[in-house]
Amino acid sequence: MVLELTPQLETALNEQAQRRGVSPEAIAVEALRERFLGKVPPIVPQDEWERGLLEAARDWGVSLPDSALTSEELYD
Repeated sequence: MVLELTPQLETALNEQAQRRGVSPEAIAVEALRERFLGKVPPIVPQDEWERGLLEAARDWGVSLPDSALTSEELYD
């Protein structure tokens, strides 16, 4: 699917993406997901360990491929 964006919408997406440190595509997909699928219900921690784990977690918006985690790639 290809979407045609107005210049104003493209500028807004680019600015928001730059502020959040993710791609404009990620912002657009997130907005579409929220609009059409609704928000994902929050995870309710079952104990203190899970509560600490959830508090420490951050959504960085990127998942590295396995090849990037080899010992050779870690030092590049």
